[in-house]
Amino acid sequence: MDISIIIPLLNEEESIPELASWIERVMKVNQFSYEVIFVDDGSKDDSWSIIEDLGKNDQHVKGIKFRRNYGKAAALNVGFSKATGDVVFTMDADLQDSPDEVPEMYRMIREQGYDLVSGWKKKRRDPISKTIPTKFYNWTARRISGIKLHDFNCGLKAYKQSVVKSIEVYGDMHRYIPFLAKWAGFKKIGEKIVHHQKRKFGKTKFGLDRFYKGYLDLLTITFTSRFGKRPMHFFGLWGTIIFLAGFAIAGYLVYEKVFNLAFKMTERPLFYFGLLAMVLGTQLFVAGFLGELISRSAYDRNNYLVEQYLGLEENHQ
Repeated sequence: MDISIIIPLLNEEESIPELASWIERVMKVNQFSYEVIFVDDGSKDDSWSIIEDLGKNDQHVKGIKFRRNYGKAAALNVGFSKATGDVVFTMDADLQDSPDEVPEMYRMIREQGYDLVSGWKKKRRDPISKTIPTKFYNWTARRISGIKLHDFNCGLKAYKQSVVKSIEVYGDMHRYIPFLAKWAGFKKIGEKIVHHQKRKFGKTKFGLDRFYKGYLDLLTITFTSRFGKRPMHFFGLWGTIIFLAGFAIAGYLVYEKVFNLAFKMTERPLFYFGLLAMVLGTQLFVAGFLGELISRSAYDRNNYLVEQYLGLEENHQ
């Protein structure tokens, strides 16, 4: 199969029929073999009934229904696990992402060898209260991740199948799938300017809280990607540095006490700073040690991504 399109949705009953018809038209014109996987993330309207009706009349339409709302990341992760297309697309269900972009993004994956192509809504049809924080957020994400994308949070993306089968999306990490892909070893990541359409039905499901949550998630994924399997490298290093600083302060105070006899150690504020540093350093070191024990007992501690084998069977991993 050429293409899988995964569409997470929440209460989008008005837009689903039009989006499905639009996708069908684009796929037929370009003669793609395809599937469309709608993931209903706990909708309270008639979204699932509409998806069921579409599936009865069109074998390309498939669906997954959650019992409650779990979030976009969960919807994408389940969709990725079921996708069978050589190239996997994600897009939002609100008609702001154009299926007309699919053929060119497909060509970039298949012919130009990209692992991931992200849409870039260069001209956004959003209020200024949303566009300015988005630009700042994307600038920060570029600086921290080292991935030169202008729009990390664009819902329209294309992936090689091997990418979506190699990553796990959880929490609110759908914003950082390019980062997850890079961490997994997929480094050819590009972008394409896409047409951003104004929302036609309903209202956005995301509030201003997504910006501070986005930054917290960025810090989380940055830390776990660097130290997730070697926590002692972070906690142990800083614990040792802070402990030695506290020990040096204590040594200095002992020297002053022995040779100058001019003060009581407990009367100096520096004494308490040194004591605090040694206690904090010890705690950080112990945290790193416990992290190492947890990491070594994790089920995926030796879960490495092998690109291909030569002269060996894959089940010999």
